[in-house]
Amino acid sequence: MLTIALLALLCASASANDIQARASSYNGEYGGGGGERFSHSGYQLEGPITAIRVRVNRYYIVGLQVRYGKVWSDYVGGTQGDLEEIFLHPGESVIQVSGKYKYYLRKLVFVTDKGRYLPFGKDTGTSFNAVPLYPNTVLRFISGRAGALINAIGLHWDDYPSDCSSC
Repeated sequence: MLTIALLALLCASASANDIQARASSYNGEYGGGGGERFSHSGYQLEGPITAIRVRVNRYYIVGLQVRYGKVWSDYVGGTQGDLEEIFLHPGESVIQVSGKYKYYLRKLVFVTDKGRYLPFGKDTGTSFNAVPLYPNTVLRFISGRAGALINAIGLHWDDYPSDCSSC
């Protein structure tokens, strides 16, 4: 009897730890069809998001590049349009992403935990608003589909990396 009670307590404790440890979530894909798949999942190992480059033209988000820690991801998308670049302050994180799309991505707005609002693109199309499922989590990496333009974007959330003293 004591063995069964001990086993039940051990299982309940393990389940509670599994629930508490879960922090990752995903929003998306927002956009249209087509394009080649991309993912920055490996770059999150370099550290938190520290800067964002977005190429825009008159109508669309053309390309994306994200800096993780001190390493820039591969650029995805096309080459036509103006390149805009935003650097996050040390310790600052993206906690919300909204935007618009119609066939392709048209607008992206990154909101940080320091209250900054970082808009790119044109305000037209179907709206989306993405936030993490779990509290105190931040944007860790992006994925999606791209060709000559950004077809679609996915947003991946998790805990801020605890081992990033140099970011």
